[in-house]
Amino acid sequence: MASSSSIAVRELPLFPLPEVVLFPGRPLPLHIFEFRYRIMMNTILESDRRFGIQLWDQVKGQPADVGCCAEIIRYQRLPDDRMKILTLGQQRFRVLEYVREKPYRVGLVEWLEDTPPQKNLVPLAAEVEQLLRDVVRLSAKLTEQNIELPDDIPSLPRELSYWVASNLAGVALEQQAMLEMQDTAARLEREAEILTSTRNHLAARTVLKDTLKSS
Repeated sequence: MASSSSIAVRELPLFPLPEVVLFPGRPLPLHIFEFRYRIMMNTILESDRRFGIQLWDQVKGQPADVGCCAEIIRYQRLPDDRMKILTLGQQRFRVLEYVREKPYRVGLVEWLEDTPPQKNLVPLAAEVEQLLRDVVRLSAKLTEQNIELPDDIPSLPRELSYWVASNLAGVALEQQAMLEMQDTAARLEREAEILTSTRNHLAARTVLKDTLKSS
């Protein structure tokens, strides 16, 4: 481990959620209704509006060690002291130890960064973006719906890797593995594998559909 002078460590209130993996730069709306988390939100709204989101592992019955800090951007108070909040993912963290369990968990965390890339990642990022566009085009053709990618997809490799990972639906453990990676190239390469597999599957289904139509 690096010397303590180079690692920023702080206490962070923690919010474990099943099937949810937050990435830096990505929005996450939440409905806060549990009493302990209503207490948490009221407390952090009076400080820096930041707390940690962790994936809750339902098999192990515990939260993942690596999560993403969320900052409250907007909030709306509802009846019964419930709250709707919109958060935005900030930096990733690893829990070093839990310093408190009640009324909600607070962890001592260190921030995580990707290691500086050893090669130019722009071509790899461009390949991932093209695969993404292929998947969307084939999905639209197959479902006969108008599906379009948003205009604000990040072009920088690291930010693109977070964007793609956050939009992979229904694969929380895969997303968690990507969140824990500290190598942008490895994350983009894994996304290229997943998107290639998805594209090939959709292409085969599209051919089959066209064949059945014409027969």
